[in-house]
Amino acid sequence: MGQKIKTGDQVKVLVGRDRGRTGTVLRMVGDEYALVEGINIVKKHARGNPQAGKQGGIIEREAKIHRSNLALLHPVTNKAGRIGFKTLDDGRKVRVFKSDGEVLDE
Repeated sequence: MGQKIKTGDQVKVLVGRDRGRTGTVLRMVGDEYALVEGINIVKKHARGNPQAGKQGGIIEREAKIHRSNLALLHPVTNKAGRIGFKTLDDGRKVRVFKSDGEVLDE
């Protein structure tokens, strides 16, 4: 089965404290989780390492978010949409929006 959300996609958060916000998927963590730019920011206490030149302290970074809490943004309507799959005549499997059938992958 293909992945409905991939790295570089524009997504909208459906639930949680960041509900309604949008961002770009930085990377997928396995098949289930994604890191989204500016979404689910957590504070991490980091120990410094003087030999490596790393400063310690409290750093903010993106935490993973489950893919079921994300929806792909339609580039034309700018609304969140559900994704399906379709096989083209030349045999390629592409992602399509279920609302209007628009092909996502070219």
